[in-house]
Amino acid sequence: MTLPSKPTLLATEPAPSGGYLLANLLHFARLLRRLGMRVSASQVCDLAAGLEHIDLMRRDDVYYAARSVFVHSPSELELFNRAFDLFWGTEQPQLMEAALVKKRVRANRAEDEQPESDEAVLRQEQEAADQAADADQPEPEDTALSSTYSPVETLHHKDFASFTDEEMQTARRILESLAWKLNSRLTRRRVPASKRTAYLDLPRAIRNSTRQGGEIIRLAWRRRKPKPRPLVVICDISGSMDRYSRLFLHFIHTLAQEAQRVEAFVFGTRLTRITPALRHHDVDTAIDQVSSLVQDWSGGTRIGESLKTFNYLWGRRVLSGGAFVIIISDGWDRGDIALLRREISRLHRSAYRLVWLNPLLGAPDYQPLVRGISTVLPHVDDFLPLHNLLSLEQLASRLGDVGPARRGLVRSDELRL
Repeated sequence: MTLPSKPTLLATEPAPSGGYLLANLLHFARLLRRLGMRVSASQVCDLAAGLEHIDLMRRDDVYYAARSVFVHSPSELELFNRAFDLFWGTEQPQLMEAALVKKRVRANRAEDEQPESDEAVLRQEQEAADQAADADQPEPEDTALSSTYSPVETLHHKDFASFTDEEMQTARRILESLAWKLNSRLTRRRVPASKRTAYLDLPRAIRNSTRQGGEIIRLAWRRRKPKPRPLVVICDISGSMDRYSRLFLHFIHTLAQEAQRVEAFVFGTRLTRITPALRHHDVDTAIDQVSSLVQDWSGGTRIGESLKTFNYLWGRRVLSGGAFVIIISDGWDRGDIALLRREISRLHRSAYRLVWLNPLLGAPDYQPLVRGISTVLPHVDDFLPLHNLLSLEQLASRLGDVGPARRGLVRSDELRL
């Protein structure tokens, strides 16, 4: 039995008429009744009241709330899953309803101990086909039908640069809901283990043997203790990145709140450490503090000089313990290219893995021709886009499984964005 597939997102803003969500609940209940499930008006009211206490941005929460109200037996679960997945998707509800009713008629015919005559079955299938044929003709009660998830699903593929203010607010809420779990590393410290591992703890086994008169009856084992890998984020806030900077700072703030060891820097013509400002829980307050710290916002770009400052002043402090380094920049650079090549190479040797995120990489016709990108590309492990919500979600899952330190360059087309 499979549950409805993700993305786990739901639009929270009501339609202009203000009643599309409730109307869709009524249509969904009517569909379930036509499929043979016991659905009452009081159950629809209970679900509408329950939706006020859950996060409508999460499709799974809405799914389980509806399932707890409408499903009465395990035999109804598969039918409910199919109806929910299709009704709250992007297909037209009328076409979907006729198709499911037709499928239900055929299932009833196969399961019924006394099957209906062929004439009766054909008549029921013809009625379902007629409903599908009339789907294109609008009816007064169906004009308010809308695909509740479609706006956010479309927003996932939209470039950050073209977001409106309302879409930006929605994107920030989605960022806060993402789970950022960083990859762990094995430290040199060893701790007791309950199961057999690669290390035999002979001293502990001997100590335990004193309880059995000195006989070693059971061996003891130990393992290397895992520890979250440090994360370093260096973000470009120059003029060419102005369309993305504030949202990327929100992204960095979310990382700083989720992970244990996160160091954050921004650069334009100079490097600025913003880690203390991002420790504030409120994101707007944190970004305001960042704005007061940064003196070169929306100015020029000198990546080489900024990386040199990082390598000489901060490298030894924040790159210990196999740090995972992320640089967010479009690669436009007005500085010394020889200096940039030398400093990016130094940073690459010091980091466990170096990832370059480029918001322009999401364009289908993008070519890494600017001198900054062409200079750093041989020295990065992953060259990935960061231009929409889908790329952020895939980055969140990728940070938890970064693989070996030097696996070779990974490009955007390998992730099928």
